[in-house]
Amino acid sequence: MSVNSADTSGELEVVLVKAGRTKIRYPAVLLADDGTRVSVRAPWAGEGVRDFGFVRFEPGDVFTEHYWRDRWYAVKEVRAEDGTLKGWYCDITRPAVRSGAELVVEDLDLDLWVSADGKTVLRLDEDEFAASGLAERDPQAAGAARSALDELAALARAEGLTALV
Repeated sequence: MSVNSADTSGELEVVLVKAGRTKIRYPAVLLADDGTRVSVRAPWAGEGVRDFGFVRFEPGDVFTEHYWRDRWYAVKEVRAEDGTLKGWYCDITRPAVRSGAELVVEDLDLDLWVSADGKTVLRLDEDEFAASGLAERDPQAAGAARSALDELAALARAEGLTALV
C-alpha cells in the first residue's frame, strides 16, 4: 500500500521498535488509514498487569491507537474492559511506517500520560530519553522528539487530546 492511499479494512500487526530491537508486536484491527493517520484498536498487549502508579494497564483494557506518518508521536486512548475511559498514553516516536499489514513505530523513550478528566498531564521517561544517547547520535531526531512532547503536553492542557483524534 502506498503511504498516501486510504485503506480501512482488515488487521495490522503493530511493531514497536526501541533502540533498534523489536520491543513488542501485536495484532490490531485497522479502523482507518487516510494516508497520513493510521488508527487501530487492540487489547492490552502486555503480559499481566502493569501498574504505573497513576494508571494500571490490565487484561481486558482496550487501546484505540492513532499513528501518524508525518508526526513524531502516537496517541493511545485507554479504556477499561467495561468501557470506562482511563486516559491517553502518548508515545513519542519517529513517524510511523506502514508496509502491507505491518505498522512499524520506533519508540524514542519519551511519553506523556493524560488522565481521563484531563487534569493530570505527566511527562514521563525523560531520564530514559537522556540516557538513550539519541541527542548525541541524532540531534535532529532528539529535537523533534522534545518538540513533539512539548506540543502534546500543551495541547492536552489547552484543548485535550480528543482534538487530535
